[in-house]
Amino acid sequence: MDINEILKAYAAGERSFTRLNLQEAELTNADLSGADFSNADLRQTRLGKANFNQACLREANLSEAILWGIDLSEADLYCAILREADLTGAKLVRTYLDKANLIKTSLCGANLNGAKLSGSLLIQADLRPSSNQRTDLGYAVLTGADLSYADLRAACMHHTNLDGAKLCRADLSRSIQWGNLATDLSGASLQRADLSYADLNGAILRNANLQGADLTGAILTNVDFQGAIMPDGTVHN
Repeated sequence: MDINEILKAYAAGERSFTRLNLQEAELTNADLSGADFSNADLRQTRLGKANFNQACLREANLSEAILWGIDLSEADLYCAILREADLTGAKLVRTYLDKANLIKTSLCGANLNGAKLSGSLLIQADLRPSSNQRTDLGYAVLTGADLSYADLRAACMHHTNLDGAKLCRADLSRSIQWGNLATDLSGASLQRADLSYADLNGAILRNANLQGADLTGAILTNVDFQGAIMPDGTVHN
């Protein structure tokens, strides 16, 4: 099926488009909410501003896709490949991204509030603010996720679950570039997380749970640890 056929079929009530090869296709501003594109080849597609709310993209390949401003709220992207995709300003509220591959993906200014990313790969992912909004990972679940070398400067991560996550050499420092905003991890759970050699300069970790976390070599200057549970189980005053 080509793009026009997909849009006509969708308008006629069809919702199943599994295993299609749509590599390099353009569907900007299209409304395909609730459609099933599981196992589809969507590499290098241009889906900016498209509506995929509650869509199924399980195990779909979206490597190097242009997805800026896309609405993937409550969509199912289990095991999807989004390597080096551009999700700048994307809406990923309560999106299911468990075990997804987001290596080197741009999530600048994306809204991931309540998203599920357990076991996902976010190595070298860019989660800084965009020009007009802060990346929101509040209440997201990233248990066991790999965020090694990720750029999380000024991200909002309050009450995020990062238990067992890998944040080795991640940048969680205060960002002068974005109005001196601090990375907000207040109330976050970082139990057994690997924060070795991470840059937490100026980060907010009020009431966070760091029990069993590895802070070897981490930069902890000007960190707000008020009320936080430290790696040894003591509460920081």
